[in-house]
Amino acid sequence: MRDAGGDPVVIRNDPLLVDGTPMPTLYWLVGREERLAVDRLEAGGGVREAEAAVDAEEVARSHARYAAERGRLLPPGWEGPAPSGGVGGARAGVKCLHAHYAWFLAGGDDPVGRWVAGRLRPQSLAAIDCGTNSTRLLVADAEGRTVERLMRITRLGQGVDETGRLRPVAIDRTISVLSEYRTVMDSFGVGPVRIAATSAARDAANREDFFGRAQAVVGVRPELLGGDTEGALSFAGATAGLDPSGAPWLVADIGGGSTELAVGDEPGGDPIDVVSLDVGCVRISERFLDGDPPAVPSIAAARRHVSGVLKEASAVHPGFGTAATLVGLAGTVASLAAIDQRLDEYDRSRVHHYHLSRQCVEEMLDVLARDTAEQRARRPGVEPGRVDVIVGGTIVLAALMDHFGFDDCLTSEADILDGMVMSLLQARSAPHTGV
Repeated sequence: MRDAGGDPVVIRNDPLLVDGTPMPTLYWLVGREERLAVDRLEAGGGVREAEAAVDAEEVARSHARYAAERGRLLPPGWEGPAPSGGVGGARAGVKCLHAHYAWFLAGGDDPVGRWVAGRLRPQSLAAIDCGTNSTRLLVADAEGRTVERLMRITRLGQGVDETGRLRPVAIDRTISVLSEYRTVMDSFGVGPVRIAATSAARDAANREDFFGRAQAVVGVRPELLGGDTEGALSFAGATAGLDPSGAPWLVADIGGGSTELAVGDEPGGDPIDVVSLDVGCVRISERFLDGDPPAVPSIAAARRHVSGVLKEASAVHPGFGTAATLVGLAGTVASLAAIDQRLDEYDRSRVHHYHLSRQCVEEMLDVLARDTAEQRARRPGVEPGRVDVIVGGTIVLAALMDHFGFDDCLTSEADILDGMVMSLLQARSAPHTGV
């Protein structure tokens, strides 16, 4: 690997010297600026920090990958002394940040090298939300400006409401998307990553099956967010750019398995009160709406259920009723904004901060509930992955607006991902004390 001026930054040697002496280190950091930067990092306790920051099992797997790569470079049939150990010859743990960083720069899948890169220069940040219905990515530059947003319907929470377990095929779908996202993040030079798992994982007894595979792909272990934390991050992300004159806001994040409600009056700040309710587009659809189209009594039963949950929540959290503005988040709300405008293709500039009236929501619920899945799929603004759950999500939004008396819902495409990126920026700017 060479720098822009053509000078070497990383060199690779053979695993054996000409006399057969084993060489455990394959990749050497030789760029002067790079070496000095890592020297300073190690002198400040970087090795201890890296061991604390990077999962030990991930480090062990990277050692095994390094050893396997080195082994493939040995002469065919070699029976003499062979190099041992992993990165830089280490048998376990983190010994030399130079060796880890060199391998990472040369294209190696080294989580310690990735950590070093993040410490040496202000890098892009990324947040991933592994939800019940979709898996989403936000990449921001070092200043927090959005450079990429991606969403894939993965339905991680398929059947969780009934079985209490994540289906293997649902885990496979989500891991495939996370692998795609890792490639995207690497292309943007992402350093710090925060990945969250929410309602589906909270309800699943086998969530560790997913967490282990997700960590292996992304390099960071998913956080199991409690509903309150999820709601607080969504509130911070959604309100950060809003005019304070619209406060207090009630932010409603209508997800696949749950809906988080958060009320507050500080833009981008912490909410005054927050609650997570087990009513989401996937959960309501799977529990109540099994016909095509769903039967009228099923629609009525689903709405009574959601209204009952909201009534109970209001009794415990009276502050929700004091909000002046309703802010709606997530796929259902965005889809309704797109449907109302008959958008053939998603246009964030037209969806973000679009106003949905209560009358409009009720009318769309009536139309979508009478459509078959095939008819819904042909409507402009309905994504293929939401065809079977948008009625359930619209029931939640309609019941919510009715219960709290809102005649208008402000659609927001800024949400929990933005709140997670904000938290990464705050962590980066906090004084560093070392380990």
